[in-house]
Amino acid sequence: MTGILMTQVSTPIIGQAAWLLGKIMNGIYWVMSHVFGIQNIGVCIIILTVIIYTLLLPFTIKQQKFSKMSAAMAPEIKKIQKKYEGKKDQDSMMKMQEETKLVYAKYGVSPTGGCLTLFIQLPIMYAMWYVIRGIPAYISEVKDIYLPLITQIQATDGWQKIMEGIGQAKPILMSPDKYDYTKTNILVDVLYKFQSSTWTTLKESFPALTDVINSTTNQLQHINNFLGLNIAESPATLMKSALAAGSYGILIAAVLIPVLSGVTQFISVKAMPQNTSGDQMEGQMAATMKSMNYTLPLLSVFMCFTLPTGLGIYWITSAIIRTIYQIIVNKKLDKMPIDELVEKNLEKAEAKRAKKKSAQSSEVSSMATVKTKNMSKAKSADEQKELEEKIENVRKQNEHAPEGSLASKADMVRRFNEMNK
Repeated sequence: MTGILMTQVSTPIIGQAAWLLGKIMNGIYWVMSHVFGIQNIGVCIIILTVIIYTLLLPFTIKQQKFSKMSAAMAPEIKKIQKKYEGKKDQDSMMKMQEETKLVYAKYGVSPTGGCLTLFIQLPIMYAMWYVIRGIPAYISEVKDIYLPLITQIQATDGWQKIMEGIGQAKPILMSPDKYDYTKTNILVDVLYKFQSSTWTTLKESFPALTDVINSTTNQLQHINNFLGLNIAESPATLMKSALAAGSYGILIAAVLIPVLSGVTQFISVKAMPQNTSGDQMEGQMAATMKSMNYTLPLLSVFMCFTLPTGLGIYWITSAIIRTIYQIIVNKKLDKMPIDELVEKNLEKAEAKRAKKKSAQSSEVSSMATVKTKNMSKAKSADEQKELEEKIENVRKQNEHAPEGSLASKADMVRRFNEMNK
């Protein structure tokens, strides 16, 4: 295991998505810094969140269309379930499954339509979390802020032992048994997790570097300050520092981050249309989702207290954006008759079938052409083999031909030619 933050996440799919989102985040920071003169990670997080959820809007629309169609299909599916109620034999189960598929086909939707949309969005959500959690890994100008300090630290005698001692303690918890402290990226990881008390410890450990440490913290405070909060520190740490300093404004703001995260997450979940298809599996999923409506917001509150404030800002922004988009989409779909939705779904399904059929026809035609060529080659090979067999038979007959005959003379010429070769 290498760095937590500086080393970008390498998980398949999520790693690629995080790399792309990191490039976008880096571009946003550059534009805000060099064009508008705003160097603030919190603002960049909000802009990136808005961009991502806007790009995901088509999937949101598709998911909510599926929920509305599921509600329309519910009476027919319930009727099928009632028809086969109590029948557990394989034949009855297969018939029920086939009749249920026909209902989905009638409305032009896929039974896995809602799940597929969710699976597409999940890697992007995880990737966003990794990017915001590891800002220096994706924003080069933020990483550059740490480099002068790291250079000075590495030029000090006994620096590695000191940094390992600081890094393996709270709040860093990066054991030198797992992390190579001689690597610059690892040191950036360590410094990125520093809090106010840790910076004080660093000054005490490297008194000669007080000026460069102060310069680094001043730059970081400038880019990490959002509404008076340091987004690199957790609300719990900010609350503790605010109480010690008597800064009640900071204290209230730090408390609001996890509270707003939980409230906005709850509102966002409640704004989503509920699936009422009546299918047993869907019913179980609905029950699970209902319990998650309360557990996820509470989990969000708990995690926001202990994780960097920047993640709390992301969760709050994403929940607000999702809620706004869901309300807009819901109002639009409510005005659209169910028959119109079904007709559009059937048109799309027919277009997909036609495209698939065309592709299959092209594949069959290509395979037929290849097969014909192979047959021609096979036929030519058979003819050549047959000709060679005939020549060999004639040669054997000439070897035993009467002396002085035309066949014996031809065989003599053949042997003479072979000897000369």
